[in-house]
Amino acid sequence: MSTSVVVRPIEPGDHEAWQRLFHAYRTFYEYDEEQDVVDRVWGWINDDTHETNALVALVDDEVVGFAHHREFARPSSGKRGLYLDDLFTEPDARGKGVGRALISALGEMAQWRGYNKVRWITAEDNHTAQRLYDDLAEKTTWVTYDYRV
Repeated sequence: MSTSVVVRPIEPGDHEAWQRLFHAYRTFYEYDEEQDVVDRVWGWINDDTHETNALVALVDDEVVGFAHHREFARPSSGKRGLYLDDLFTEPDARGKGVGRALISALGEMAQWRGYNKVRWITAEDNHTAQRLYDDLAEKTTWVTYDYRV
């Protein structure tokens, strides 16, 4: 595998590769196998009126990773940012700069749009990803809660 990573917005022709990676992502986080969720998210990504967008990373013209993202308002600062919802890299491509390239592309996108932040969360035990995140970003002291309804 080459070390040259190309990041670009997702395209309709990426469906099969993205779907394979998204299923692997959902398995990694122990979500149930639900094709309707995968189909729904693909619909969101391809709906220009929906907030969800995606970048893909390619190595040797093969899609090996994705980053789902969306804009968010930051009332406390009166600014906007990009929220990285999901980041996933094919296991064989890990450690080759794919995740770094995706996050860097989001940073460039945010800067180009005049935003001041890219934000994301990760599982507390995802130490492999945290090594990359600690190198790229500032770890915050905020604690996340989910109020289920």
